[in-house]
Amino acid sequence: MLRIIDLVSGYGPIDVLHDINIDFKDASVVSVLGANGAGKSTLLKTISHVVKPRKGSIIFDGVDITHFEPSQIAKNGIAHVPEGRHIFPNLTVKDNLLVGGYFRSKKENEESMDFVFSLFPVLKERVNQQAGTLSGGEAQMLAIGRGLMAKPKLLLLDEPSLGLAPKIVSEIFHVIRTLADKTGLKVLLVEQNARKALDISDYAYILVLGHIALHGNPEDLKENEEVKKLYLGGKYV
Repeated sequence: MLRIIDLVSGYGPIDVLHDINIDFKDASVVSVLGANGAGKSTLLKTISHVVKPRKGSIIFDGVDITHFEPSQIAKNGIAHVPEGRHIFPNLTVKDNLLVGGYFRSKKENEESMDFVFSLFPVLKERVNQQAGTLSGGEAQMLAIGRGLMAKPKLLLLDEPSLGLAPKIVSEIFHVIRTLADKTGLKVLLVEQNARKALDISDYAYILVLGHIALHGNPEDLKENEEVKKLYLGGKYV
């Protein structure tokens, strides 16, 4: 589904990502973990071409999309849910969702909206409410729902747990895993909550200062002493 080969990107004269290689292989949910400033968000922005790659290749579904424009990437089946949600506060929940489906027909959008409401029933209750009045958890659900409106093959999900209560975080991570298991959606998850991310992932990469320091099966990474120390707060329980 997604292969990233020797990817380099950054801002101005500074390279943030250095020779990144990622391969989904048979995984449905792949996590990229790391501290602030590791380059996690830059990775997702480079895939969606918000940041232009400087070197390397991005292969999606057998097609080289390295130099596609963001609109082309969206049309090819990649949806990006950015850090900070970036919903439109003055639009209703319904109109925010429709923004995510602007490539699609009215009927397709109605079907996608029904699907989003089945995942997040609270959004149906708030359908005509201005998005700026939602709670943090509801806003994150809306951001994910907007990404799902285009019925993507790959969802790029940036820090979905940021600033949310533990109960809401658990609910959202459960939805991510359920989507992968029941719909075939692939998810590239950038996350600082390493415990939650490893629990729902099939494979994971550890990013340190723009380099991939470790990668492997989540169960193996949980037992890695360096991962325990830096990202799990000691012994994994």
